[in-house]
Amino acid sequence: MSNEAEDDRVFRALAHQRRRMMLDALKDGPRTTGALCEEFDDMDRCTVMQHLKVLEEAGLVVARREGRERWNHLDALPIKRIHDRWISEYASHAISILDRLRSDLGD
Repeated sequence: MSNEAEDDRVFRALAHQRRRMMLDALKDGPRTTGALCEEFDDMDRCTVMQHLKVLEEAGLVVARREGRERWNHLDALPIKRIHDRWISEYASHAISILDRLRSDLGD
């Protein structure tokens, strides 16, 4: 799969507020699907599973089975790749502009 297709999946996954909330919940550590269903009790289990599937397809969640339980683990590497490609370049450019502006104002 091309980098563009991978980026598209990550952006698509991050576009939905509930999926971002699920990722936030997984930042503290892996959770079972049942625990996520309890945390997001305004959604039925099927909807939680659909969101998890989108996150898995984007590579943001890795699911592991332990007996009857399915543990969901955060994989932040796709977000880091997005940051490295898109955000860091633009941020460094913006910082250099601000630095130049500060120098010009200080003179």
